[in-house]
Amino acid sequence: MSARISGVVCVAVGLALAGARADDKPFLHRVFGDNAVLQRDIELPVWGWTAPGAAVKVTLAGQAAETKAGADGKWSVRLPRLPAGGPHEMTVSGPQTVTVKNLLMGDVWICSGQSNMDWPVTAVNNKDEEIAAADFAQVRLFQVPKKIAVRPEEFCTGSWRVCSPTGLVEGGAFSAVGYFFGREVHKATQVPIGLIQSAWGGTIAEAWTSAEALAATPEFKPVIDGFLEKVAAQQAVKGTFEDAVRDWWKANDAGSAANPPWQDPVFEAAEWQTMTLPGAWEGKGLAGFDGVVWFRRTFDLPEECAGTTGLLALGNIDDRDTTWVNGLHVGSADAVGQPRRYALGKGVLKPGRNVIAVRVLDTGGGGGLVGKASEMMLRVECPGFEPVDLAGEWSYQAGKALAEMAPVPQRLDAHPNQPSVLYNGMIAPLLPFPIKGAIWYQGESNAGQPGLYQTLLPTLIADWRSRFKAGDFAFLIVQLANFTPKVAEPVQSGWAELREAQTMTVERVPRTGLAVAIDIGEANDIHPRNKQDVGKRLALAAQAIAYGQDKVVYSGPVFTEMAVEGDKARLSFGHIGGGLVVKGEKLTGFAVAGADGQFKHATAAVEGDTVVVSAEGVSEPKAVRYGWANNPDCNLYNREGLPAVPFRTDRK
Repeated sequence: MSARISGVVCVAVGLALAGARADDKPFLHRVFGDNAVLQRDIELPVWGWTAPGAAVKVTLAGQAAETKAGADGKWSVRLPRLPAGGPHEMTVSGPQTVTVKNLLMGDVWICSGQSNMDWPVTAVNNKDEEIAAADFAQVRLFQVPKKIAVRPEEFCTGSWRVCSPTGLVEGGAFSAVGYFFGREVHKATQVPIGLIQSAWGGTIAEAWTSAEALAATPEFKPVIDGFLEKVAAQQAVKGTFEDAVRDWWKANDAGSAANPPWQDPVFEAAEWQTMTLPGAWEGKGLAGFDGVVWFRRTFDLPEECAGTTGLLALGNIDDRDTTWVNGLHVGSADAVGQPRRYALGKGVLKPGRNVIAVRVLDTGGGGGLVGKASEMMLRVECPGFEPVDLAGEWSYQAGKALAEMAPVPQRLDAHPNQPSVLYNGMIAPLLPFPIKGAIWYQGESNAGQPGLYQTLLPTLIADWRSRFKAGDFAFLIVQLANFTPKVAEPVQSGWAELREAQTMTVERVPRTGLAVAIDIGEANDIHPRNKQDVGKRLALAAQAIAYGQDKVVYSGPVFTEMAVEGDKARLSFGHIGGGLVVKGEKLTGFAVAGADGQFKHATAAVEGDTVVVSAEGVSEPKAVRYGWANNPDCNLYNREGLPAVPFRTDRK
């Protein structure tokens, strides 16, 4: 999962910085397509492009508006408010006539973030049953194509689909979190729901924030200023970029600088350790490691297969790989969701011992060869030669940690983890399409700088609210799930601090909500398969915050204050619903520190609406933490089944 903004960026020749020509733009923006949900109870902007000065008329549900296109060819009208309902038809007439059918007036939600929001419904628990039951004609789905842009785009492609067992998956399986959220909101409100998926795995929040908003924030102004200077320069060429990458590897990686380099088959890796693949390396001996790791594996080829071709399949790799066979480069990629399949041309394979070498750079979150075992295979076009199963033991050697490396060279048009580029390519094209709210599942790729996230996330929210021009719409955040192997003793945790930044955002920014996922993660997979509970918890927050259903219990217990009573600390909570509940035999997840600041596991018990904690050797508690780890054991809930929000009383 990518996490860091590069400070060295090379611009590819031919990068189109200017907007598309007027005659390239659609007469009617694609977001106004058949089967769309349009936002109810708000003046509805409708827009598109045509010949400058051309007259355009829009009619919808008995309402009509007329205008003329401006000098740039853009036209726009606003239609009066319409209540929930439909289906309707909308006709747009002018130099062309377009009729849009099966429209519903309802509530539109943006579903954005990184891979856990992008995670498809085809890869969740009980996927077959869930897909078969996805028959909700009043839930509609729109996927924004993934696009990097260095300037704000005005339009995007895409189309609306009716939610059905086929509509949910055909044309690109929809976001599981988005679907489960929309399903639950529709059930609770009986209002048509439109879901717009605009997400990209492994991305940082800076990429989803506009350049203007970043420039107005002291912490991020130098980053966006530097990026825009490089955009304006446009001087680098492909050869220069490749030279920069080659030099960077030699300067930052021992394996690349070695003689012979580690991909060379004559290099001996006898001292390397072994790792069973596939799987994120964080769960296989490299917990918390971001940086470069080399993998090697050998296989034998019989004499009769000399001179043949083949295919090397390695599955998904997180983040970036460079792959060699017998010292010859056979492929590389930097897209987390892209299965690696590299053709082996003549001259690559040889009789006897063959060496596969894979250099992986991970810039945040899980790293390594993380796909399915069934996807790791070597096939050789040689009669009688059985495919080689590559899942299993590989030799590996960790190189430098990311923090010790210089920023990675990047093309502006080739990587999503650059400031503002996904706002430009995947949010700006929707503006000013009215929405009811947004759900946001992101943060894994910013966990390395949780302090900055305290500023960044509120900045993003304010930015989107100002640009969608739909007021302070509800913005609902999924707090990071538990992940990575458990640790025995209380420790510092970047993921815990990132969760705290998410909590602080909800405390400080009006009309925001938090869906806690601390109990549904998986130690060895950054993508929990239980997306149903995430959707349900987001929907509860929507009912309370967006729909004003005051009696809905939408949050688990939230720490409010601590009182010291001798060698014990008594903790009070809000959002306790029907009362505090412990799932399991005893309450876990608490740690206490005294004056020395050293945290120790605490004994904890529920007493009425409070929790009392103490720890051996701590005579006067100074601070208490709960759920303070990447993957904590914690089991405090309210009676409605919602988990307590992790916290620390010594917040900085």
